Parts: sequence; C-alpha cells; structure tokens
Amino acid sequence: MTEMPISRVSERSRAVLDEVGRAVVGKEEALRLVLSGILAGGHVLMEDFPGLGKTLAARSFAQTLGLEFKRAQFTPDLLPGDITGSFIYDQRAGDFEFRAGPLFTGLLLADEINRTPPKTQAALLEAMQEKQVTVEGRTFQLPRPFHVLATANPVEYEGTYPLPEAQLDRFLMRISFGYPSLDEEWQILANRMARQQEEQLLQAVVDAETLLQMQAAIEATVVDESVGRYCVALAAATRSHGDVLMGASPRGALGLLLCSRAYAVVDGRDYVTPEDVKAVAVPVLAHRITVRPELWMSNASGAAVVESLLRTVATPSAREAAVPRPSVG
Repeated sequence: MTEMPISRVSERSRAVLDEVGRAVVGKEEALRLVLSGILAGGHVLMEDFPGLGKTLAARSFAQTLGLEFKRAQFTPDLLPGDITGSFIYDQRAGDFEFRAGPLFTGLLLADEINRTPPKTQAALLEAMQEKQVTVEGRTFQLPRPFHVLATANPVEYEGTYPLPEAQLDRFLMRISFGYPSLDEEWQILANRMARQQEEQLLQAVVDAETLLQMQAAIEATVVDESVGRYCVALAAATRSHGDVLMGASPRGALGLLLCSRAYAVVDGRDYVTPEDVKAVAVPVLAHRITVRPELWMSNASGAAVVESLLRTVATPSAREAAVPRPSVG
C-alpha cells in the first residue's frame, strides 16, 4: 500500500467534509467527528431526534468516500441471519451455499439499532470488533474498509431495547447533530428548491483503497507521552467519579488516543494536542459511562461527567505537550 503524507490526508479529509456539507447543512463539527471516527478505523453511533440528518449523513459519507453502502432497518422481528447472512439450500447444486447479508459492505447504516432485540444486536459484535462473521461454524471476512454508522432515537422507549454496555463499547464514538439554527434550516429548504428533486447526489472524493491509505497514514501522527497520559487520566477519572457506577475501560483511553490523532490530521497537523483530546472526549467517553441508578432522575449523565472531568483533570502544559514538528497542510 502506497504511503500517503499527512498533508495529503488532511487535504482529502477537508474535501470530503466540504462535499458532505453540501447535503448536511450547518453540522460541521458533528461531521468532522464522524469522519475522525472513520479515519480512526471505528464505528459511530448517531443518537438524536428524527429528521436531523443522521441517515442523510451516513449515505453522504458513503458516497463521498466511495464505499459500497447498505442499509439495515432494525425492527423487533429482525433475526441475526437477516444481517449476517445464512446458508441457503441450492437445489440445482444439491448443496448449501452462503448468502451474504447486508453486513458485507463498505459502510453499513444500522438504522434505529435500538429497535431490535439484544440477540440481533449481538450479531454485530463480532463484525464490529473483528471484521468478520461466523455462521454455523464457518467464518467469513468482511470487506475492507468496513464501518458501521448506526442511528438511535434517544427519547422514544416504546418498542425499543437499550443497547447493552458491550455493544455501546464497540462504537468508537457517539454523537448528536442537534437542531439547526433558523438560517441553517432555511438553507436546507432553499437547497431543496434549488435542486428540484428529493435526492441529493454527491461526488466521490476518494475510493475505498484511498481511504485505507488515509487510515494507515494516521498511524504516523505523533503523540507526546504527556498527551497520551492525559488520555489515560481522563478515562481513569471516570471510574472514581461520585456519580458513576461503571466508568470507561482502557478501551476508552485507547479510543481517545485514536480519535484525537484523526481529529488532529483533519485539522492539518501531524501531532496531537490536549485540545484535540478535549474535542473528542465527550463523544468517545460519555457512552462508556454508567451513571448510578439513583441519579437517573437528576441531570447526571455520562456527558456531564466527562465535561466536569475536563475542567478538573490536569491538562498538560503547552511546554509538556509541545512536539517539535511543523504544521502541515
């Protein structure tokens, strides 16, 4: 695989965000976080109210990244084999053959993932962690790259199943888009009238092979020990916080490291600063925190815990975190 310089990765990343921004209006930071999660090699859970662009964002990233796109609508009657695939008897061949499910794609939209039972949710665990599926004792490798962008409605409880901690932990980030401003909402309407059709067609900025090169280039990003220890300190602090029943595991600290590297590269730098870590801390850590049950009726939440820790955990000084490498891009 050809090595890609960080400056080129940054340039391509900004081009991807510009193209996706043509469809998803006014959500620059949320889109940057989603792209950072993809560049870090992970999966992203988009949890927000209906109609705020989650599905559109997933489809737009698939188009601009040149990835095969499939959508799985998660429903209460969805079975594990409906997404992994299953063996079907072929009468002509007189044998069973494997028919791949929607997991076998470049980017899977797991739409309303919390509407399907835990058994079907669990079918995603192996795919998201090991990039493979096992059906009736046989293991099948998924395409590379492979990413899951899942959506969930945070306020609708009837007919939904809470995602177990193990499932949440497989998502590198959880983000929300939020409502647009009045000007942004008008821009959405104006764009729809201007194109005179419902579908928004975007151009592919990169392809699957280029995305793999971009992901490989992220590994060259410099992380000073003080910044790495800051990631560890933030994750560890969630375990001793008074509002927390269960804090982030070491996978949370690793997620901070991986996402902050990608976030820095999108910003045009080949080194990570404490501000990069802070920018991704809530999306990476909040969903890995279980708040004490007696506090559920209060304002306590994983996000509130992380935000409080960002104010109290010592941040490396500029001198400690300084990396003697020039900015690129």
